[in-house]
Amino acid sequence: MLLSTLRTTISYGCRCAGRGFEQSGHQRPQLRQWLVRRNQSSISVEAASPSTPAAAVAVPNAATNRIVGRWLLGCSGLVVGAVVLGGVTRLTESGLSMVDWHLVREMRPPQSEEEWEAEFSKYKQFPEFKILNHEMTLPEFKFIFYMEWGHRMWGRLVGLAYILPTVYFWRKGYFTRSLKGKVLGLCGFVFFQGLLGWYMVKSGLEEKPESHDVPRVSQYRLCAHLGSALVLYSASLWTGLTLLLPAHKMADTRRLTQLRRFAKGTGGLVFLTALSGAFVAGLDAGLVYNSFPKMADKWIPDDILAFSPALRNIFENPTTVQFDHRILAIGSLTAITGLYLFSRRMMLPRRAKIAIGLLAAMAYTQVALGISTLLLYVPTPLAATHQSGSVALLTLAIWVLAELRKMPK
Repeated sequence: MLLSTLRTTISYGCRCAGRGFEQSGHQRPQLRQWLVRRNQSSISVEAASPSTPAAAVAVPNAATNRIVGRWLLGCSGLVVGAVVLGGVTRLTESGLSMVDWHLVREMRPPQSEEEWEAEFSKYKQFPEFKILNHEMTLPEFKFIFYMEWGHRMWGRLVGLAYILPTVYFWRKGYFTRSLKGKVLGLCGFVFFQGLLGWYMVKSGLEEKPESHDVPRVSQYRLCAHLGSALVLYSASLWTGLTLLLPAHKMADTRRLTQLRRFAKGTGGLVFLTALSGAFVAGLDAGLVYNSFPKMADKWIPDDILAFSPALRNIFENPTTVQFDHRILAIGSLTAITGLYLFSRRMMLPRRAKIAIGLLAAMAYTQVALGISTLLLYVPTPLAATHQSGSVALLTLAIWVLAELRKMPK
């Protein structure tokens, strides 16, 4: 009896085990599929992890473009500071106080009384002291020296602000292929601007026995120096704005095309007017014919073509230079007023309307500053404000162009 019961139990256990192995055989492919799916999901999670190099290489993107755009706007602000400081240096007649140029050594100004005397002695050997400032004292020399030294140190700051972040952003991969070329061009222009500044100063240190005029830098080199600074500023500002401000979706109508062309022509006229101011400053043309709107009770002065050949008058005759600057300023004001009135009849984005309105307001302010500077015989604070106003007007013109630009294809 016991043996038969044991035999029945063993045979039943074997049958159950057989069925279990059979079921596990059917479940084994399902288990394998589950393990494969689990491995695939874990691999995809690892690939999407931000700590992996694959995700870190996903630049440039919208975030990096904002960073680069803000950097370029900051650089353009530093260029404005250099332009304003250079204008004040010119107005205070401080630009010829440093008679040599060293990239690193001149970063440290004179410290002791002996060093100041040695620097003053070098200045005494050049025409500006001999003809214009022969009664200048050491404290007066220190003032004009520090003005020029500050302008040069600011220029070095501008160079570092362009070059060092360029190296960092380049290594991080923040630049697109087209942006790399633009940034390299900006950095090269900064270097060129520094060399051009010293080339301009050298023209004021040269002995000119045939000239009876006060020593001053060449108005041609001054114009080139200012012009290159404005080009650097405009390019930096434009690139920064296009990275930060998305282009508006506007239908390419005939009137919009006309508005864009009108805005480009107006911007060019504003740039040319600012550039002509360099000839006014270089020839002290603001000190002749201090009346408005006429020049010595005449619309066209008698000595407007006093030099021969006639072409020289445009660049070397103070009367003609002031007359040309007046014409360009009035032309800019007229063009900006026309642009504003033309835009009022169109449906434009809100930012574009604000930019055009501010451009018109700044144009009238700038003309008022220019007339006041002329009538008051060019006081330094007012003249410096007028020079800064020209950059502000150019800034708004570039902003208008950025708002009206076409959508990238």
